Amino acid sequence: MIVPSKNKTITKDAVAVILTNTAHQILWVNNEFTKITGYKFEDVIGRKPNLLQGKNTEAAAVQRIRVGLEKKISFKVQITNYRKNGEEYLCKIVIHPVFGLDGKLTNFIAFEVDGDQTDDSLIPMMRVRRKYYVEELGKSKIELFRELTTLFDEGTIFLNPDLKIGEIAKKLDITSKYLSQIVHDQTGMNIAYFVNRYRIGEVKKKIIEKEFQHLTTYGISQMCGFKNKSTFYKVFKGIIGMTPRDYIWINKMKI
Repeated sequence: MIVPSKNKTITKDAVAVILTNTAHQILWVNNEFTKITGYKFEDVIGRKPNLLQGKNTEAAAVQRIRVGLEKKISFKVQITNYRKNGEEYLCKIVIHPVFGLDGKLTNFIAFEVDGDQTDDSLIPMMRVRRKYYVEELGKSKIELFRELTTLFDEGTIFLNPDLKIGEIAKKLDITSKYLSQIVHDQTGMNIAYFVNRYRIGEVKKKIIEKEFQHLTTYGISQMCGFKNKSTFYKVFKGIIGMTPRDYIWINKMKI
């Protein structure tokens, strides 16, 4: 468990800066790094930042850092680190790859704050675009798509006629744009078509069940998330290849 820092030398807005080479060996740190960690420049030069890790450092956070570095992307993570005196602290880190004019990786630069002392949301250099939170978790598009299909297979989120892509993305903790990319990459569909397939699947079940025979086909479609009659008929025929009426007739012939 993280305990509040007793290090009185840390200023509220102190941001440690660490520059490493591509092998992750420290080339330079600023004075704030010493204020936060207790390590001087000469203590860490040539060593790797993992010297700050200890027995309670989260393995998952270490993995996120490893993945982010391997992918050579900007990412943010928080981790339990240790000062030179052995004291734990909550370290919030933003890491950026640095590329030369030739496009080759030359360095990594990290900005770190003591999360017990500093509100990192108020520091511009501690911000990173939200989509990279997914990358730092190391989740692939296949894993995220599996989470998406589980969300739809085991729930009724698609029955909401006012469902927005942002609501779906929020449940997966990703951006709407990234969600659209995942669905397109895995299915070739756009997100609206993906959602409507689930709605049509529900319509198919209900229009041949006796329980719903007193309702019109459009009435059933409204129960399944459709708001517009013409849109429903167009989508149904586009996905099933026939009108709802023909689908009902064919299924009655099978009985």
